[in-house]
Amino acid sequence: MKILIINGPNLNLLGRREPEIYGARPFDDFFREMQAQLRHVSLEYFQSNHEGALLDKLHEAGFDADGIVLNAGALTHTSVALADAVAAIPAPVVEVHISNVHSREPFRHHSYLAATCEGSIVGLGLEGYRLAVEWLSRRVHISRKLEGNE
Repeated sequence: MKILIINGPNLNLLGRREPEIYGARPFDDFFREMQAQLRHVSLEYFQSNHEGALLDKLHEAGFDADGIVLNAGALTHTSVALADAVAAIPAPVVEVHISNVHSREPFRHHSYLAATCEGSIVGLGLEGYRLAVEWLSRRVHISRKLEGNE
């Protein structure tokens, strides 16, 4: 089972950027821990500060991955193109936000992605990624059982 985590703009700065909002832990450290704990899942990680690179990655992985966890950062609130890309691929996508975007500035309250994703996890810190991966893993397992492929 292959699940891809995609992080958007400024998320390469996790652990250093506004730790009072995003925490003090680098994402790479968290990702390695998650890989060790979830050995039944082949986890891949991609981060870019460029919308086009995120679109290309969704197009590339969205037909092969069993699921995608997407934190598009601020592009969540501005990018119809990312929403269209999520809608165009068969892989289920879970939107994740580290902070509670609904308790922040009003422009962060709207997500263009939410309507095209299977679900959204907001405000649970880095743990939201793990929850998304676990949910996708269970979803894929159940789907495969129903199809008789497991």
